[in-house]
Amino acid sequence: MYIHIGGEYTLSDKWIVGIFDIDQTTTYGTDTNKFLRKQEELGKLDIVSPDLPRSFVVTLDRVYLSPVSAKTIVSRSIQKQT
Repeated sequence: MYIHIGGEYTLSDKWIVGIFDIDQTTTYGTDTNKFLRKQEELGKLDIVSPDLPRSFVVTLDRVYLSPVSAKTIVSRSIQKQT
């Protein structure tokens, strides 16, 4: 099953490791910020849209910053399963 994460990006649910709210995970502590920065340095961070990112999706080989909320992306994955 494929899940639309914003812009022109659609990902296979088989590749998705996690879907995270960017505000909730970057507000406290620095680990998430370091992780995202490292992925950008490695060339493995894709920005889905020029809009303000609300979530990030971690896959087996890349990380995607998405303007779609984590809750919405998770809801899309659940709806497709039923």
